Amino acid sequence: MGNISRIDHISIAVQDPEKAKDFFIRILGAIPGAGADDATLGFNWRILSLGDLTRVEIISPKGEKSFLDGFLKDRQGGVHHITLETPDITKVKTLLEKENIPYFGYFEYPGGAWKELYIHPKNAFGVLIQIAQFDPDTMLGSDARIKTGKKWEIKKNDSGVRLSMKHPGGGKTEYNLTDDEINMLIEDLENIK
Repeated sequence: MGNISRIDHISIAVQDPEKAKDFFIRILGAIPGAGADDATLGFNWRILSLGDLTRVEIISPKGEKSFLDGFLKDRQGGVHHITLETPDITKVKTLLEKENIPYFGYFEYPGGAWKELYIHPKNAFGVLIQIAQFDPDTMLGSDARIKTGKKWEIKKNDSGVRLSMKHPGGGKTEYNLTDDEINMLIEDLENIK
């Protein structure tokens, strides 16, 4: 595995977070996940999951002084940054320093559950990049995660079963299997013993 595990989410800054959440949840079927207010930087955030593994973060100004004020001055919303997940932010920092690529905003939140840094758009082809080290499941709503504590869940449905598998990037991916596919899976599992 390289320095980057995957794109975790795309962050969209908006003036009206309730309208944006309604659009993504009610119209597009997103599942709400973690969210909070950050009084220090004057904004709030909410992670939304779409489909199996796609996530969007809605961020909006809160209070009188927000780092988003300039970004949203002449618009209702827009893509603010892309967040990349890393298994080792120290390794990423070392690489950026070795390659003379400036970064800013390095921060480790209390308890070490989230570590982050940013690469300015002028150093990343016009895109603000956030690189973070964290457990992606902590950002997801319960409907987007496996609840059994195992790496899989199996539920009977009208055409056979729904097999949900835990994804290393957080959340789950799901498959509907017919009775014939279930029998082939059982046979394959028995053949590898």
